[in-house]
Amino acid sequence: MTEQLKKAIRDVPDFPKKGILFKDITTLCKEPALFQRMVDMLGHRYIGKGVDLVVGIEARGFIVGAALAYKLGAGVVLVRKPGKLPHKTHKATYTLEYGKDTLEIHQDAIEKGQKVIIADDLLATGGTAGAVAKLVSDMGAKILECAFIVELEELNGKEKLKPHPVFSLIKY
Repeated sequence: MTEQLKKAIRDVPDFPKKGILFKDITTLCKEPALFQRMVDMLGHRYIGKGVDLVVGIEARGFIVGAALAYKLGAGVVLVRKPGKLPHKTHKATYTLEYGKDTLEIHQDAIEKGQKVIIADDLLATGGTAGAVAKLVSDMGAKILECAFIVELEELNGKEKLKPHPVFSLIKY
């Protein structure tokens, strides 16, 4: 079934800048059976693990995070670009494969000791997920795993997520 998911992901060359081969999961998400299978495959991994929250990273991580949280009966927390969250936030600035960015999380989004899954569509260099993992850890959460639909293994993003475990459904 993983091969069917992989085949449904569209390659977009030179996006968001020249030299990047973007893995577009929107083509997978629009197929009901494949989207359900993707959520089920991720969800079954965490059933019975006591997940309190799933942290979704802007923007495609909202899709993965919300669906996974629903499957697990957990809450969902959004990590967003600056100025998008209405209350007091913590922020992290980080480097990614095509520049720099900043993300924010509400200061009251996570309580100390809560068990958390960090979810996003893709793990590349690990800059984005690493910044989120630091934010979440600094808030006192226990990160059970960082979960991705796609991992670009040659970019070795897992290194920036250590010591947190990483799981990806599809690897390129």
